[in-house]
Amino acid sequence: MYEKTFPNKRFQHTLTFLNKHVQKSERILDLGVENPFSKIMKNEGYSVQNTTGEDLDLDQSVVANTTTEVVTALEIFEHLLNPYTVLSQIKAKKLIISIPMRLWFAAAYRSKTDPWDRHYHEFEDWQLDWLLQKTGWKIIDRQKWTNPVKKVGLRPLLRYFTNRYYIVYAEKIH
Repeated sequence: MYEKTFPNKRFQHTLTFLNKHVQKSERILDLGVENPFSKIMKNEGYSVQNTTGEDLDLDQSVVANTTTEVVTALEIFEHLLNPYTVLSQIKAKKLIISIPMRLWFAAAYRSKTDPWDRHYHEFEDWQLDWLLQKTGWKIIDRQKWTNPVKKVGLRPLLRYFTNRYYIVYAEKIH
């Protein structure tokens, strides 16, 4: 996935946000297989367990049965058909979730070769907030940031001003 580019800006924002809300002593279930950012979390001293590639739309047992204090879902929920069910099943008390935001000037991302690398949802911030509220989470903190690209054109220009990523820290309320 990161053969030619590495999302340094996104990773730095995410790590700063994680450090603000999660103690190194808290165990994390990171939704998704091991990836460059889960390795960064481990290198920073976090205890991280990843899911093993199960289809979370069909099987939420890993989140329902976790004993970790924190669940991270970093760039995962846009790939799911049914994030409501996954969020409803999480038993951890803390959640950090990040998503790419829907861009009005670009179609949803879809890999033509990898069926796992497609965005079914590209949320607006209010949609993710509503989803979290309906599944029993209280948003404590949130941030957005842009993702400029070094290309010429109207879309690259718009990426300098339009927020692309949204990250939320939430706590379970029931």
